[in-house]
Amino acid sequence: MTLKLLVSGGGTGGHVYPALTVLEACLGRSLENGSAPLLASENVLWVGSKDGMEEELVQRAGVAYVGLPAGGLRGQGLLTSVRNAWQIASSLGQARRILSSFQPEVLLVTGGYACVAMTLAAWSKRIPVLVYLPDIAPGLAIRFLSRFAAKIAVTSEESYRYFHREKVAVTGYPVRASTFSLTKTTARQALNLAPDEKTVLVFGGSRGARSINKALVAGLQHLLPVCQIVHISGRLDADWVAGMAKTLPEELQARYHHYTYLHDMPAALVAADLAVARAGASTLGEFPAAGLPSILVPYPYSGQHQEPNARYMAENGAAVVLADAELPDRLVRTILNLLGDEQALADMRESAKAMARVDAAQAIVEQLSSLASQRPARGSRKPLARRRQRSDQS
Repeated sequence: MTLKLLVSGGGTGGHVYPALTVLEACLGRSLENGSAPLLASENVLWVGSKDGMEEELVQRAGVAYVGLPAGGLRGQGLLTSVRNAWQIASSLGQARRILSSFQPEVLLVTGGYACVAMTLAAWSKRIPVLVYLPDIAPGLAIRFLSRFAAKIAVTSEESYRYFHREKVAVTGYPVRASTFSLTKTTARQALNLAPDEKTVLVFGGSRGARSINKALVAGLQHLLPVCQIVHISGRLDADWVAGMAKTLPEELQARYHHYTYLHDMPAALVAADLAVARAGASTLGEFPAAGLPSILVPYPYSGQHQEPNARYMAENGAAVVLADAELPDRLVRTILNLLGDEQALADMRESAKAMARVDAAQAIVEQLSSLASQRPARGSRKPLARRRQRSDQS
């Protein structure tokens, strides 16, 4: 069968890239008998937040995109929360029009407030909804929307506790295929890195992390004699970080590679011997796929949803966790200690690899295909509102 798929979600790259990986699997999947892929490019539409950062990533992947007005509720002032809640509610009509026009067979939801209206509209039209949770713990939107989902795909069995177990399928985190296929040699060549030097990757998520950037910059004089560094600072700190790099001694400047944003993250992950990062959703999938040991620094605000991710990685032996407040005193020392302990790095590398799920994207594709095949033929069931009305009259 072929699939007509609508995707809704937004926010960080850790929520966007898994869905894009699933789309790649759908678009490239051919059956053994040589039939067409499960999904044609004209049969997929992404609905995210209006002017959201996910729009660039989705359009860069060649996927059609529509933006809905949406805003967060958690961690906002009362007036902002009320305004954002009204935006979400007022988007319901537009969501229903999108569904009527595009007529998808199934909806894939990845999180973010833009997907609330789409999920409610799809549920009202009897379009099956598959929610994918990349993090261990669900955010406010996914907690609410899970009750309208036909199925919930999760990265880890640790997420069972948050949902009705019979709805949950443990699929793993979909990771771009290149992360599994790249070698360290080719990855370092792609980033113009020295082939035989210890390499540390430092980044703070799609927007960057100021506390990580400041602690790293303060310690560069101690770190660069020992390792080469790939530092993805994010846009907010790019100017002052770049200015600081120019003050380094010339011999150290060649060992420091600064990026504002890096689209070729698979190369950076595979090239590195150690990563320093926030504990966003991507760490649960991309670090294991690359066999990458890590120092994780959970973001301490906005619901603290990164704490369970970091704890899960550390409990599995793949990461060391530092609190954000500990960075000035402990970051440089922790990096140097790990780089100097080959056995510890090797153990963390093997622990990370053991967590990888190569088939995660395909597992979600199969869930989508199953839900689409179970949907009643169009017109075989009355719309939800009409069915309720008849029930009330009887």
